[in-house]
Amino acid sequence: MIQLGRKTFVALIILVLAMGVGLGGWGAGAVERVKVRPLLAQIQAPVVPAALPVPSGSFAQVAAAVKPAVVNINTVTRTAVRTPYEEYFGEEFFHRFFGEAPPEVMQRSLGSGVIVDPSGIALTNAHVVERAAEIEVLTADGQKHKAKVIGMDKKTDLAVLRLLGSGSYPAASLGDSDQVNVGDWVLAIGSPFGLEQTVTAGIISAKGRVIGQGPFDDFLQTDAAINPGNSGGPLVNMSGQVIGINTAIVAQGQGLGFAIPINMAKKVYTELVARGKVSRGWLGVSVQPLTPELAKSFRAKDAKGVLIADVLQDSPANKAGLQAGDIILEFDGHKIDAPPDLQRGVGLTAPGKTAQIKVWRDGAEKQVEVKVVETPEERQASRSASKGKSLLGMDVRPVTPDVARQLNLRDPSGVIVARVDDGSSAAEAGIQRGDVIREVNRQKVKSVADFDRFTKGLKEGDRVTILLQRGPMSLYVAFTVARG
Repeated sequence: MIQLGRKTFVALIILVLAMGVGLGGWGAGAVERVKVRPLLAQIQAPVVPAALPVPSGSFAQVAAAVKPAVVNINTVTRTAVRTPYEEYFGEEFFHRFFGEAPPEVMQRSLGSGVIVDPSGIALTNAHVVERAAEIEVLTADGQKHKAKVIGMDKKTDLAVLRLLGSGSYPAASLGDSDQVNVGDWVLAIGSPFGLEQTVTAGIISAKGRVIGQGPFDDFLQTDAAINPGNSGGPLVNMSGQVIGINTAIVAQGQGLGFAIPINMAKKVYTELVARGKVSRGWLGVSVQPLTPELAKSFRAKDAKGVLIADVLQDSPANKAGLQAGDIILEFDGHKIDAPPDLQRGVGLTAPGKTAQIKVWRDGAEKQVEVKVVETPEERQASRSASKGKSLLGMDVRPVTPDVARQLNLRDPSGVIVARVDDGSSAAEAGIQRGDVIREVNRQKVKSVADFDRFTKGLKEGDRVTILLQRGPMSLYVAFTVARG
């Protein structure tokens, strides 16, 4: 279960308070003109549990229908214990003198999941199974099954598992999270602290929450009790349909749980099952929020939409005729109110699809048709991966802003080693996954294209010198190219 840290939580509270201060003058004036009491008198307070929209007047039927599909996920992660000397000098230097592999510590963790296909395919969170060496799934009937990861998508924190067993499994029905309303009753089912098949009840507290977990934040907020171990379990409506995958809580708060909308999960699930990965759509525009002042400047009807600040050359947006100064109002039929709305909409659109975009330009609405393509980073990664095993025996990826931030790189140039083949020239030279390559044969490497160009003509017997960055260290490695 992802827990929002104290700083993130405090920042969210400060943001809410700031918004309250900014809107205070308007709110006070509005209250003076609205007769509140007659309006409230028309609203009937719900009675619990008699007014529940289930025939029995309790949650029992809903829980009984869904619980058989909810699973407990146990993972084992093997982590090498690194000494301070290894941290400073690097594993290769340390092993050269001591000749022993670092001891491994087995770490166990718990999570939840929900079977969504009778063949044994389950949805869960990526952080539940990430780096897991072993995965064991406990089904509602008490049976234990080994499982493997079909694919995971860290940007949405979703993963798909396949239970390694025969026969048919109880599967949950998936609902439509777009039809969920604030105030609807929901159940959260999972294994908090390892307590299997725990059911808690609450309501949908809010929709479209952005909590700083990633670029595709669009969470359902609920006050149904969610605790560590609930991660990956289902959030269910009163029709017994899964409308969210529980994923995060605020550690310092109560009744603050967040779930990934099932409509987003469906798209990710479909791609992971079909291809083992998710391809993101890309437009090639830089956008900014549309403030009331900017809306007036561009003669817009209101401050709804996002303003295009820049259009990249040769991008899909450029080819479609989008311009800086256009205000995007809708993307593929969905209203765009803020930059995250556009980022989610484009990112979850399959590359190759043609989308309709409604823009405001020169005081009038205009429809633009654009063909979405795969992101440049994924195109580069696909080209690199499609080359298969090279003579060097390693696979490299671009150093994206996220990678540079995670590795604390001051200089984002170079390429990162994503895979090293056992027994290859690169492996024998000590190159490791996670190393950043800065030079090849004294030539600066700034991108994957540079690396491909500098290594393209290599053949067996050639000498190669590579400058690596490994953590805070820089080091050269030299070796002779040979087939693994």
